[in-house]
Amino acid sequence: MFVGNALQALYNTVDSFWVGRYVGASALGAVSVSFPVMFAMVALIMGLTMATTTMVAQYRGAREEELMRRTVSNSLILIIILGAVSTVAGVALREDILRLMQTPPEILEPAAAYMGIIFLGLIPMFLYNVLSSVLRGLGDSQTPLRFLAYATVLNIILDPIFIIGVGPIPAMGIRGAAWATLIAQTLTAVLAIRYIVLNTDLISRDPREWRLIGHLVQKLFTIGIPAALQAVVVSFSQVVVATLVNTFGATVVAAFGAASRLDQFAFMPAMSIGLAVSALVGQNLGAGKQERVRDIVRFSSILTASITGAITIIALTTPTILIRLFTDDASVLEEGARYLRIVGLNYVPLALMFTITGVMRGAGDTMPSMIISFFTLWLVRVPAAWALSTALGWGPAGVWWAVVGSTTLGFLLNYLYYRTGNWKRKVITQRKPAPA
Repeated sequence: MFVGNALQALYNTVDSFWVGRYVGASALGAVSVSFPVMFAMVALIMGLTMATTTMVAQYRGAREEELMRRTVSNSLILIIILGAVSTVAGVALREDILRLMQTPPEILEPAAAYMGIIFLGLIPMFLYNVLSSVLRGLGDSQTPLRFLAYATVLNIILDPIFIIGVGPIPAMGIRGAAWATLIAQTLTAVLAIRYIVLNTDLISRDPREWRLIGHLVQKLFTIGIPAALQAVVVSFSQVVVATLVNTFGATVVAAFGAASRLDQFAFMPAMSIGLAVSALVGQNLGAGKQERVRDIVRFSSILTASITGAITIIALTTPTILIRLFTDDASVLEEGARYLRIVGLNYVPLALMFTITGVMRGAGDTMPSMIISFFTLWLVRVPAAWALSTALGWGPAGVWWAVVGSTTLGFLLNYLYYRTGNWKRKVITQRKPAPA
């Protein structure tokens, strides 16, 4: 899962590398400002895919094969509908959204162009993600990894060709980066669909099975909506924070964009372990083996803290070297290094929080984490970012310190809820004991 998520993160990172190196700092800022907007648009889908993983894992643990297959078909129907709506809304409103974010005028047009093309790839992106969530629920994280590896290699090859221009292919600049990403994402969707059709019986060829079933849709949304709202809360708080960052000018925007790309790789082990925890907890709860959950939490916490702690040391001691992967601009390097020295302190608390929320997702108890996210982000991070950076005059560093404080608080509150054990009462299904 970690390698797969790292490859997925490489999509935008490779774009940032080539654009920053060969188009310029302004173009790098245009790619960077698009990231929180894109994350906000896919938030609802992320919630639904989390719900799919939870339900498939628990139905697999309980050996409810028919319900598992119907869950897959209902998830696919919903994902296509939501993907189409997100695509239309994103393409139509992208410039208005960027203006609301106070995007610097010099990067507004390239940012809108980049986003417009990326939005066209939402449906294949959503399809791949939901099918990957199905396979994760079954305990198969290697197959999606192979598909991502193929697509990442394709993206790495196409990026310089489309951005710089090779032979008869003209230089397309930032638009070329977007087209390369779209093509790579489409490949992952095609490969995932083909694999599941040919190697499993989860996608029925009977049209009568392709209809929405009330109780399954209800469960998908009961689990998925809080998870989606949590993602929306997170993503729109990032949009607000990015809007605040944009007021400090194109240099800070470029530094924030480059450094936050590195954040993705710092968070990736923790996110991956959290996803694995959800699948493991879901299958064990479905099988009626609650006693295993404590061991899962203990081992995963040690693992994720160890890995992320090592990444924290690298971020704190060699930040300039890391930012130099994207640009040689001295002012961008200085601000990006300052970002990593502060936000690097945030990595271990966030890693532990991913493990704890993974337990609750695996049980199907997604509401408490959503409430905690709303409190720590909208009532702590956003006000603190403004107060520290603007009212107290700390500048961009005030934003970075607000991120660290709100994340640490979020971990503590999620841990306290986990200790109550209330999440155990949210299990969807359990395997029936064998007759005596």
